[in-house]
Amino acid sequence: MADNTTTLTFIVLLGLEFIPSPFIWADPGRFITNGSSVTIWCKEYLQASAHSLYKDGGSDPLEIRIPQDSSNKACFLIEAMTPSHTGLYQCAYYTTEDKLSQRSDPLLLVVTGMYPAPSLSAQPSPVVASGGNVSLSCSSQFTSGPFHLLMEGKFDPPRHMEAELRIHNGRSQAQAIFSLDPVFTSHGGTYRCYGSSSSNPNVWSQPSAPLHIEVTDSKPQDPVPILAGMGVAGLVLVVFAVILCQTRNDNRRTLEAARM
Repeated sequence: MADNTTTLTFIVLLGLEFIPSPFIWADPGRFITNGSSVTIWCKEYLQASAHSLYKDGGSDPLEIRIPQDSSNKACFLIEAMTPSHTGLYQCAYYTTEDKLSQRSDPLLLVVTGMYPAPSLSAQPSPVVASGGNVSLSCSSQFTSGPFHLLMEGKFDPPRHMEAELRIHNGRSQAQAIFSLDPVFTSHGGTYRCYGSSSSNPNVWSQPSAPLHIEVTDSKPQDPVPILAGMGVAGLVLVVFAVILCQTRNDNRRTLEAARM
C-alpha cells in the first residue's frame, strides 16, 4: 500500500495523471443460457461523470450511462441473451474532470443452449489414484467445432480443444479428448462439456450430463500379492505349530526319563 501511495505521489509531482482502469464482471456469470438476462457491471476507483461500454474492441462506445448518484459502479443490462450478444466487452469511465480512463480487461460473454448436449465420459475410469492418468472424452453428432470443458464450482477458465471427426457405429461424430495427467486431488470434482460451431466458437450447446471425477489417495492394492502374502503367513504358522509340537514331545520324553 505504501509503495502505491509513493508511486501516485511521484506521478503527481511530475505533473502526470494516473487514472486507474475499471473492473468489469458479469452477473450471474459469463456463460448465459439463450434468452436469459445478464448484467455487465463496471466499477471504478475514482468518481465518474459517465460510464462507457465497448464491444469487440470497437472505438465507439456501445452504450453510455450517466450515474444518478455518487455510486462508483454502473450496470449494463442484456435482457435476453442471443448469439449476437456474444463477444468481448470492456468498459471505461470519464472522471469529473472529463478525463477518460483506460479500458478494463476484456470480458468474454458466451451463449449456451443452442445445440443438443454432447456426451462426456472418463477413460479408463472416473475413479483415479492421485498421480495416475485419466482422459475425458467429449463427443457430439450435432457440432463440429471446438469443445469446451468446465469444472463446476471453480473459477478457472474453461479448457478448449478442437474437434476431430471419428466414425462411431457407422456414423460420424466430432470428438475431443482432454487429458488430466498427472491427476492431483485438485482435479477431483464435477465436469461438464459443451460443443460449439466452427463459425462462432462463442455459441455453445447445452451442457453435457455431469461427470464426477474421484481422486483417491493411493493406488488400489493388487489382490494377487495379498493372497500370496496370506499363503506365506499360513505356511509359517504351520511350520511353527509343527516345531512347537515337536518341542513339547521332546520335553515330555526328557521328563519321563528323569522320573525313571
